[in-house]
Amino acid sequence: MKKDDIFLPKILTFLCNWCSYAGADLAGTSRLQYPASILPVRVMCSSRVDPLLILRAFLNGFDGVLVTGCHLGDCHYQEGNYYTRRRFVMLKKVFDSLGLESDRLRLSWVSAAEGQKYAKVATEFTQKIRELGENSSKNKIFL
Repeated sequence: MKKDDIFLPKILTFLCNWCSYAGADLAGTSRLQYPASILPVRVMCSSRVDPLLILRAFLNGFDGVLVTGCHLGDCHYQEGNYYTRRRFVMLKKVFDSLGLESDRLRLSWVSAAEGQKYAKVATEFTQKIRELGENSSKNKIFL
């Protein structure tokens, strides 16, 4: 990549079907601007995102991974997002212990009525990943 080229990161985003996906949809239908670097994956609940999926995405080329779900206490499956929060804390510790950049991971709570928040989170996370630069760990390990 040349010095003058603008780095457009690849960010994999897992979106809860009941809240975050609807929030992202609201952002789109409201014509809110957010970076095209986001690749959405719809899941039934944020708790269904296996930490190995996140690790695999990271090691196989994504510059960042964003997991979004319902606000705590508002989960369609009652306690799913509490499981997500615990797993995410542990996953960040695993990343740090492996020498991977845990700053490339983010967890955010976005409801169906928060299209603006989704656009803001996506924009802020993309900017952070741009500042970090390209993922230096990608393609080193194939899972």
